[in-house]
Amino acid sequence: MNHPLRFALNRMVAPRLSLADFVALAVTLKADAIEIRNDLKGIEIEDGTAPQTVRDLCAAQGIRVLSINALYPFDVWNDQRRAQALKLAAYARECGAEAVVLCPSNDRADQRNAAERAAGLRTALSALAPILREYGILGFVEPLGFEECSLRRKRQAVDAIKAVGGLDVFRLVHDTFHHHLAGEQEFFADLTGLVHISGVEDDAVPLASIRDGHRVLVGEADILGNAAQIERLLGDGYAWHLSFEPFANSVHELTDIQQAVSASMAYLQR
Repeated sequence: MNHPLRFALNRMVAPRLSLADFVALAVTLKADAIEIRNDLKGIEIEDGTAPQTVRDLCAAQGIRVLSINALYPFDVWNDQRRAQALKLAAYARECGAEAVVLCPSNDRADQRNAAERAAGLRTALSALAPILREYGILGFVEPLGFEECSLRRKRQAVDAIKAVGGLDVFRLVHDTFHHHLAGEQEFFADLTGLVHISGVEDDAVPLASIRDGHRVLVGEADILGNAAQIERLLGDGYAWHLSFEPFANSVHELTDIQQAVSASMAYLQR
């Protein structure tokens, strides 16, 4: 990789920072974009921060808001999900976010069979498409590689998006963690709108037992093959952001998150 990579910061990088400090972190790291979340207590969006506040703060620093993460479980469509989708779409438009991340059901209690899950996915995509068009945003579909997830592989998402005529408003999230967990071999660089990157270094944990809490910044000891995945995506034409999304408390507790992310950026750039 001998050309600059485009990095972004998911709010999960430093959920304990204020939004202003988080934006400042992105600026310092020369990452020109962030993702905000609606699933972290005590910070935006959950704390009631007005969308205009997000817009003004980011615009003042020249920072793009790539997405709000996430509408969940987007593929279990009902009146409640529609109301949530409309609320998120409105917030996204008003705060300047370019997309809403769409996460599928990840519930061991989900009793739907494969056909029912596929039908639910198409129903949800069909219902979401006009909402996304109305609000002028994209929907980033993120398959999750966990065995219990209703949508594990990007191929399923691509087929459903094409089936409902949604190529104008839907893109994929390629998450390096979930790509590895799902054992997925296919890459869809041309349909990918965002890449989430995180590493796992504990090689003693069985693949089926790896969870979000194992996700750290990407470094030399990474067992997920982040560098190879990114190189493949870039080689296939992907030209957008690589967004850091570490869930591990060990990352959140770092006293110098700036140095840690900078080191990960340098490793990937090499």
